[in-house]
Amino acid sequence: MLTGSDVVAALKEAHFTHVVWIPDSVMGTWEAAIVAEPSLQLIRVSREGEAVGVAAGLLIGGKRPALLFQCTGFFEAGDAIRNFVHDIKLPLFIIIGVRSWNAYLQGVSSDTCPPFIEPIMNAWKIPYRWLNDSLPSSTLLDAMQAYGQNRQSLALLLPE
Repeated sequence: MLTGSDVVAALKEAHFTHVVWIPDSVMGTWEAAIVAEPSLQLIRVSREGEAVGVAAGLLIGGKRPALLFQCTGFFEAGDAIRNFVHDIKLPLFIIIGVRSWNAYLQGVSSDTCPPFIEPIMNAWKIPYRWLNDSLPSSTLLDAMQAYGQNRQSLALLLPE
């Protein structure tokens, strides 16, 4: 599993300036590492749509924010994401915790978040990559650096 130290090291190396988030049970374990890194400013928000607006403002202001929230929040923020990514053409970077993914793969979850995440990513035309325990933390950095070079939106899906 990715640790807070892994994530912070990748964010720092990829020159992110802010983390805008609503932590879930997995990403919440990263908080101490994020708070301890002086080059990152943590911004806590109350809703995922608000997080997208804050990140968009930071991008417009020349900063480099990363959005972190769970799949249900991604669904809730859909109109803001659609507007900023496709209408305004702002390249959002999002790490999305896909709750119940592992249980879903084992056939022991009735959570509807897992089966909807990829169809919605595809419908909204958001490029995405899956993160998983078998990938080294350098894969996270590679994805972040590719985002920086391409200046296109990118979501990293974190199975939970």
